[in-house]
Amino acid sequence: MIKEVIVVEGKDDISAVKAALECEIVSTNGFNYGKKLVSTLKSLQERRGLIILLDPDFEGERIRRDLAKQIPQAKHAYLSQNKAMKKDNIGVENAKPEDIIEAINKARPVKIELVKIFDKQDLVLFGLSGSDSASRRRKKLGELLGIGYTNAKGLLNRLNNLGIAREEFLKAMERIEKDGY
Repeated sequence: MIKEVIVVEGKDDISAVKAALECEIVSTNGFNYGKKLVSTLKSLQERRGLIILLDPDFEGERIRRDLAKQIPQAKHAYLSQNKAMKKDNIGVENAKPEDIIEAINKARPVKIELVKIFDKQDLVLFGLSGSDSASRRRKKLGELLGIGYTNAKGLLNRLNNLGIAREEFLKAMERIEKDGY
């Protein structure tokens, strides 16, 4: 059993995570949570720690941003859209147990103090911005680093805020080059 409590959006997500891991899970029930749930999550963060695992869609990212502001010490786990997709439905509930485990293992806290290691030039230099394949390359990088897919500005923010080391980034970029992305 893992120590941290996993935060998901709904009951189907709970079932998927329970199929992958032995853990405690709390659902936000979408974006309609209130101060009482946030208070509970803060208390759980202090006692056991939290890992926020939300759907890789607009609503999931909206919830993630809100919870990150209110509980900055929580870790964040990301599933790529292709690992959370079933027909036209994107969600944690569609992920395979091994993909959920991988996402949880790669969970990272959001850094409170910004350390600017990466800049826009890095994104351009590595074909993550301003090229025809940039979106595809960002998607693959997000998978390899376990930080999810986002646009160029969001990627830069995640690289700097989630404590990605330059060496880890370069290793992932080598793999992307090798795999022909």
